[in-house]
Amino acid sequence: MQNLRKKFPVLNHCVYANTASAGLLSEDLMEWRQGHDLDFLIGGSEMKNKGFAHMPEIKKTVGKFFNCKPENVALVPNFTLGFNLLLEGLPKDKKVLLVNKDYPSVNWPFETRGFELDHVDADEHMEENIHLKVKKGDIDILALSLVQWVDGVRIDFDFLKDLKKEFPDLMILADGTQFCGTEPFDFEASGIDILGASAYKWMLAGYGNGFFLVKDAVMDQFELRGIGNGSVNNDASKRNSITFCKFLEPGHLDSLNFGSLEFAVKFLDDIGLENVQAQLQKLSKKAMSAFTELDLLEPSVTKRKQHSTIFNIKGDDKLFNRLTEENVVASPRGGGIRLSFHFYNTEEEIDVIATLIKRWASKS
Repeated sequence: MQNLRKKFPVLNHCVYANTASAGLLSEDLMEWRQGHDLDFLIGGSEMKNKGFAHMPEIKKTVGKFFNCKPENVALVPNFTLGFNLLLEGLPKDKKVLLVNKDYPSVNWPFETRGFELDHVDADEHMEENIHLKVKKGDIDILALSLVQWVDGVRIDFDFLKDLKKEFPDLMILADGTQFCGTEPFDFEASGIDILGASAYKWMLAGYGNGFFLVKDAVMDQFELRGIGNGSVNNDASKRNSITFCKFLEPGHLDSLNFGSLEFAVKFLDDIGLENVQAQLQKLSKKAMSAFTELDLLEPSVTKRKQHSTIFNIKGDDKLFNRLTEENVVASPRGGGIRLSFHFYNTEEEIDVIATLIKRWASKS
């Protein structure tokens, strides 16, 4: 992993603990993007037409990466747009279970469409409370982020799988934006019915690209309305035979952005997601230990069995500004300071952050 750090120049002048906000651009992807635009400069529409024709291959690449059939992959500019298109086709008589303080792009689209809602907290009892709510028998849909954006609380994937087995009629919709790219994931074997994600964070694909993965079993519960020339790939004769995922692709798909997604998937594949996972587990354990020792974490995090590499530490604007002055890049979130670590981070960088905070605390 140390050699990979050289591909991300930002790391030369800061401790970058902000992947939960924006994943870094690698030199390799930048070079590919420059080559793409040079081809467009020289080739014009001919080059772009080749790019449009290549989209099915990109879906194959994404599908293989997550074990999802290519025809069940939809390419979208970001999670939020795709999710809103999806919910426009969902009957409003469904009762939906959400997580309190989940990412706005997960909760708001339900709240503004008049669905009947119930909620659980993202704490040490989250799975138990979800099960109790679903067991009552009136929940149709569970919608949540796999990893919570503010504090990194991560749902138990085995729990989701068992929940789906116990309640097969429950539809599980998931936002994987803070998860995808952090470890191997088998969509078909998971308990999730529909998984969407923006790919500019942990997948390091840059902005303007994302995807949805959909299982066949839930498609007939939607009447999707998003439609346009992109839905038929410029062939009007297909107007009455549009497949599910093409309703999520009503406009053209950009070859720069989705080519970047393809490049990023192959980049992660070359590294090996099992290697990424091993590094993140080390960083998570290190950060959990260091920040717990300093009493910087909430019990809802420290009492859980497993955690991501996103941490929200106790701290005000003064602490955030001090970290910024020491070239630690983070984000103020949820009344604290969110630190997030990817495979290009090191355990030594976590030590640096902990040492700074300890030193300042001793002087105050």
